[in-house]
Amino acid sequence: MRVLLPFLMLGSVAHALYFFLDGASSKCFFEELPKDTLVVGHYTAEEWDDNINAWAKHDGISIYISVDEMFDNDHRVVSQRGKSSGRFTFTAADAGEHKICFTPSSSSGRPGWLSLLQPNGGIKLTLDLAIGSSEIESTDKTKLVDIAQRVRDLNARLLDIRREQIFQREREAEFRDQSESTNSRVVRWMFIQIIVLGITCAWQLSHLRSFFIKQKLT
Repeated sequence: MRVLLPFLMLGSVAHALYFFLDGASSKCFFEELPKDTLVVGHYTAEEWDDNINAWAKHDGISIYISVDEMFDNDHRVVSQRGKSSGRFTFTAADAGEHKICFTPSSSSGRPGWLSLLQPNGGIKLTLDLAIGSSEIESTDKTKLVDIAQRVRDLNARLLDIRREQIFQREREAEFRDQSESTNSRVVRWMFIQIIVLGITCAWQLSHLRSFFIKQKLT
C-alpha cells in the first residue's frame, strides 16, 4: 500500500497518527526527505484485548521496520525488529523518496488477529515521526540535560583526581626530601664514627708502642 505524507515536509515537524495493519502484510509510507535530514520514529503496536474491551500492548507483538531509498535501487538503510513499542532513527544520506514500512507479527494466539475483516482484528499501530533537528532536539531535551549533567559530574571527578594527584606528588616530594636528609645524616655519622675509630686505633697503637719501648728499656 502506497501512502504519501506530504504534511511531513513542512520544515521540522513531529506528527502522530495511527493506522491498522492487516495480518502479516506490510504498510508503507513514502516520504521525500532533503539530504542530511534526521528522522526519529516512535511506535506503539496494540492488539484488541477482549478482557478489557480495548486496544492494549502485550509481549507477543513484534514489529519489523524497514526504510528503503527508492532513488538508489531500494537501498535499505534501516532493518530492525522491535517489540510492541520502540524507536527507530536514520539520516537521509541523499535527497529523495524514502519508503518506510511496518510489518507486524503476533504470538498471542488470539483468533482472528490476522484479519481486519474479523471484529477488532489486526494490529493498531500508533506512529510518531519527528523529522528535522528542531523537533528532535526538543524530544531529546531531557536526555541532553542528563548527558550534560553526567559530563559535569565527570569533570568534577577529574578535578578531584587531579587534586589528589597533586597532593600525592607533594607528599612524595616531601618524603623524598626527608629520605635524602636522613641518608645524608647517616652518611655524616658514619664518617664521624670512622674518624673516631681511626683516631682511637692510632692512639692505641701509639700507646702500645710506647709501652713496649719502656718494657725493653727496663
